Amino acid sequence: MIELPVIPEEASKRKKPDWLRVKLPIGKEYAKVRKLVDQYKLHTICESGSCPNMGECWGAGTATFMILGNVCTRSCSFCAVATGRPPEYDLEEPKRVAEAIKLMGVKHAVITSVNRDELKDRGAEIWYQTVVETKKLSPETTIETLIPDVKGNWEALYRMIDAGQEVVSHNMETVERLYRRVRPQAKYQRSLEEIKRIKDYGKRTKTGIMLGLGETKDEVHKAMDDLAEHGLDILTLGQYLQPTKMHIEVAEFIHPDAFAAYKEEGLKRGLKYVESGPLVRSSYHAERHVNV
Repeated sequence: MIELPVIPEEASKRKKPDWLRVKLPIGKEYAKVRKLVDQYKLHTICESGSCPNMGECWGAGTATFMILGNVCTRSCSFCAVATGRPPEYDLEEPKRVAEAIKLMGVKHAVITSVNRDELKDRGAEIWYQTVVETKKLSPETTIETLIPDVKGNWEALYRMIDAGQEVVSHNMETVERLYRRVRPQAKYQRSLEEIKRIKDYGKRTKTGIMLGLGETKDEVHKAMDDLAEHGLDILTLGQYLQPTKMHIEVAEFIHPDAFAAYKEEGLKRGLKYVESGPLVRSSYHAERHVNV
């Protein structure tokens, strides 16, 4: 039987510490991105995932685009993205995303998606075409693709990552012990295998882990060791924030000093780059991860 953390009832009612304050989304650049997202009928994980950095990133003229709709086939207990039966995907979406990225003039674009487990190819062809179309319209733009768990469909994985993107990310999300609670439809070892295959394919590899779900320091260190052994280049560590009362509660707010210590530990364990802080998310400062 897997041991799950005992989370006090007051956890969700606990006041957020000062270091978790975020800026409200305002400014001309934010309005510009908002207009483009609406005009091209695009989805962003910034909105669907309730990212705390949306104001900062959109204010800087950047966004993480979410393809294949905004309804996920998974029901992860941490995620704010809607769960259910996704509608038919849009074959014109790759061109719309590419056009929006060109109009925004971004030097580095991040593309992610919901899980589409009901599709035989897991949405791989839309992934491939989105990167190809973006490179066609914006050849100087570097791209990171934050891809889902393909449930061991390695043929789909290779199609997803064969379009010329510079960085391929797949988020582990949490430590091994908490997978059944946090990611009930995923497997820790399978995600490690996905990262290894991405690395063996010749891509720069990246993953993200949330802290504050009840994990121990030793468990985080073990996850770092596992990731280093499977060829990970870049690790992001950030504070988990409960999106709604229906989601898993915060067990602990991790102090910034602890995040700094985790960064040192990750680098000691052979990871090339570690982005670690309370408000860090997998796409935060992604432009820095292209050439590490």
